[in-house]
Amino acid sequence: MAERILSDLGFRESELSILLVDDDEIQRLNREYLSRDHPTNVLAFAMREGEDKHLSPALLGDVVVSAETAQQEALQRGVTLEEEMALLLTHGILHLLGYDHEDAPAEAAKMEAKEQEVLTRLGLGNKGLGGV
Repeated sequence: MAERILSDLGFRESELSILLVDDDEIQRLNREYLSRDHPTNVLAFAMREGEDKHLSPALLGDVVVSAETAQQEALQRGVTLEEEMALLLTHGILHLLGYDHEDAPAEAAKMEAKEQEVLTRLGLGNKGLGGV
């Protein structure tokens, strides 16, 4: 799925790491790196930011997904775990590419539109995350 998403976005030669964790671990990472002491569904740690961003241009960064939260959200939204994981992975990859939804409504709309565009091309239709 990651290869399909990257290819769809024009990043065929890029690489990233994907880490599947439980809620305790994602909460620890969220607290340690973002000062948010609660679990979340997905975190993205971009390598294309900061002073060392030019060291390895093909390396996008890390996407961390809480499989525990993904399962809960899939049940709540009435989708399969595979669909939810694809949505979270798409969301995380967009963060690695510089998309953001937290600082400005216009940027959030831009990110959500791109997310929907990718998901539709992946055959997931209108099952976006809407405000993740």
